[in-house]
Amino acid sequence: MSDATSDPILDTIKEIIAEQLDVQKEDVSAEKSFTDDLQADSLAIVELVLALEEKFHIKIPDDKVDSIKTVGDAVQYIKQNNAG
Repeated sequence: MSDATSDPILDTIKEIIAEQLDVQKEDVSAEKSFTDDLQADSLAIVELVLALEEKFHIKIPDDKVDSIKTVGDAVQYIKQNNAG
């Protein structure tokens, strides 16, 4: 029953991904891979990173981008690096 709680960061990321990658928000979940499941190419990932940086007022270094493979990875990174 604990997974019924809403995660505002995940919800926001889902909205950004749905908009950037032109997918349904319902199709985006933490275990989805950007490239394998959501069909994001390298340009789409760059645009997605820029959108996340702007929304959460953080900088995601290139070496970190390479380690963010899934939606859950992005959520975890933002939670660890989001000042507010």
